[in-house]
Amino acid sequence: MAERPGGSGAGDGGSGDGPDYRWLYGRKGSAPQDPEPTQTIRAQKRPPAPDPADATRVIASAPREPAPAVRPTPPQPAPPVDPPGGTPPRRRGLFRLGFPRRPRLLRFRYLFLLILAWFVFLVAVPVLAWNDVSKVDFEPKASRPDDQPGTTYLLVGTDSRAGLTKAQRKQLSTGNASGSRTDTIMLLHTGSGPNLLLSLPRDSNVEIPGYGTNKINAAFAFGGPKLLVRTIEGETGIRIDHYVEIGMGGVAGIVDSVGGIEVCPKTRMDDNLAGLHIKKGCQNVDGKTALAYARSRHTSGIGDIDRVRRQREVVAAVGKAVLSPWTVLNPVSWWQLNHAIPDFFTFGEGMGPARSMMWAMAMTRVNGKDGLTCVVPLRDLAVTWDPELAPQMFSKIINDDTESIGKKLCSPTGGI
Repeated sequence: MAERPGGSGAGDGGSGDGPDYRWLYGRKGSAPQDPEPTQTIRAQKRPPAPDPADATRVIASAPREPAPAVRPTPPQPAPPVDPPGGTPPRRRGLFRLGFPRRPRLLRFRYLFLLILAWFVFLVAVPVLAWNDVSKVDFEPKASRPDDQPGTTYLLVGTDSRAGLTKAQRKQLSTGNASGSRTDTIMLLHTGSGPNLLLSLPRDSNVEIPGYGTNKINAAFAFGGPKLLVRTIEGETGIRIDHYVEIGMGGVAGIVDSVGGIEVCPKTRMDDNLAGLHIKKGCQNVDGKTALAYARSRHTSGIGDIDRVRRQREVVAAVGKAVLSPWTVLNPVSWWQLNHAIPDFFTFGEGMGPARSMMWAMAMTRVNGKDGLTCVVPLRDLAVTWDPELAPQMFSKIINDDTESIGKKLCSPTGGI
């Protein structure tokens, strides 16, 4: 190989005769020094040249399949226009299966809590009011009829003025009589057949234990509820299961608390002694008028017989109004109704809130096809019980067979 001029043939500044070029690379040598030293620069390593053996191989491409024919796309309907508030978020997870979104769940929860609170109110108000109700021991200690099928309540309406102020007595035309006598005596029987509300006129002639023959209301005046229950059980053979007593002001208070009741007098009625002035026909009346309508004795030729019919009418109307949806759903009416009961009602021992509600519900089912309202079969206007028909009536009540009581036994005037 030819040697480079001035070199040793190695090209690296060897020991040849030519000039030494090592000073160009900053190496120490015999080259003449410059006035200013030259800065040493390190040589940069170049990347190795690619190996021709590692060149990328060219792979022949496989022949392509012809592209499928493109079918024309049918026209698509226009996308729906978003509402002003934007596109609602898509439901995911349980919401996609139809479960309500969280706001609806919250509304349902609030509604449930409201209904629960209302139910607690409906139950709590009667329970609280019941704590103030007066109780009385009505069961006589003497021998009594055995237990009988069905349930029989004794309802006694007294002319007691207890709980009425002087102004109220004047407003209701009750007078100022002292003591307590029974104006109303009714038996309510419930069981397998229709409910039966049976009136026992207060002037009925009966045998009172220890007092001989007298009017039935005298038993209450002589010995209170116990003697009255003993007298009725002895005359009828019917066992009294529960006792309810209502004072004179109770009718007015209950009627006003439920917003009035409907009565249907058959003629115009004017009774100054009872404070009654009412026209003929069905009409809504307040508590004062309802009480006078039930008490009046001087507007009919059959006196006490017609009065007990009107008493049953008022009692049934009160029971219906008490359990009407409006009374139950109106918190004011529900509160007034339940807090009027302790002022004028007395219940027999063993009767609780649940049983009192059952009694009230039974009172609403004594008219028309739902029940029977009768006066005990009578023989004459002297209010003597029919010696043949009256025992038949009592026997059917004892056997809980009110289904077979026909018009011959059940009459609004006692058959006279």
